[in-house]
Amino acid sequence: MDQPDSEKPVLLPGRLGNPKMRIEDDPRLDPRLLAALKNYGLLEQGEPLPVTVKSPIPDLIDFCNQAEKGWEEENAKIYEYVRPNPEVAVKTVVIRGVDDNEIKLFIHRPKGSDVNLPGILYLHGGGMVMLSTTGPIYRQWRDELALSGLVTVGVEFRNAGGRLGPHPFPAGLNDCFSALSWMHKNKSLLKVSGIVISGESGGGNLAIATCLKAKQANILACVQGVYAQAPILANAYIDKDPMIPSLFECDGYAGMDLALVAALTKLYDPEQIFTLNPLAWPLFANKELLQGLPPHYISVNELDPHRDEGIAYVRKLLDAGVQASSRTINGTHHVADMKFRKEAPDIFFDTIGSIKSFADRVSRGL
Repeated sequence: MDQPDSEKPVLLPGRLGNPKMRIEDDPRLDPRLLAALKNYGLLEQGEPLPVTVKSPIPDLIDFCNQAEKGWEEENAKIYEYVRPNPEVAVKTVVIRGVDDNEIKLFIHRPKGSDVNLPGILYLHGGGMVMLSTTGPIYRQWRDELALSGLVTVGVEFRNAGGRLGPHPFPAGLNDCFSALSWMHKNKSLLKVSGIVISGESGGGNLAIATCLKAKQANILACVQGVYAQAPILANAYIDKDPMIPSLFECDGYAGMDLALVAALTKLYDPEQIFTLNPLAWPLFANKELLQGLPPHYISVNELDPHRDEGIAYVRKLLDAGVQASSRTINGTHHVADMKFRKEAPDIFFDTIGSIKSFADRVSRGL
């Protein structure tokens, strides 16, 4: 006799059902991404972390510097095929930030275009602590956004660690805000019809936070929308929030070890005085701060420990009366839709198309 449904055991996904689950054994992972992770040596090694969130700040800075070199070497291997696209015109400008520092901006535009196009203020990933917008993954991303019909401005903001650090919060956010102000003042020169702030991972945090800062500065009208990919928003990576189940379900998948994330992002706030500040960690934004924000679109990855942070933020936006949508890219880990163009081009270009569609819509006020 068949067992009644009410008595059948429920198989929970990922590490919720099996705490020892590894991403290569999770049946939800896209086989192409599994092959890519194996090919580039990106599967879990099981080695103990050399630092923890309790490590001294100088040790965390040293580790961050080493990790940045490792990630840059990894990206150089994955994107060795990337070359400047002859169909994209690229210009570099240097602006003065609100902290009286120099900020490089990289402007990508489809070559030969002389009409107004939607603009993207692009903020790269790296957990707010490392990497540079000059890296091949980010150059390729801006080129592809430009080829889709978007004027894309990449910001070389200060990091809390690595070669562009150490500059804790709010230094990087101030640079992003300065770039937004400059882009708005130069809309005619840039020939942009509107501005969408966009970024992935730590850049997703900064995209959302830059919009919040624009509201606080009473210049929110210059932002037509926010498109964040796999944003890091919660600052709940040691004492995990049970209301964010992906923190448990996917911890450790494809290198996203949350103990490591917690250790590195401590550099963003070394004295731990901004742990509840919504400009540092936007998931703590209250309803009053969220009300009146422009449309948001949050794209998350199914097998990412940060997945439910983005979804939780969408729910908060909706509760505040903000137009907000989200999508979950099945079978993918943290920012895999951006990372593996060669291995999964359909996923890569679906995200490019999603950003383009959103930017077109909000630039028309829809």
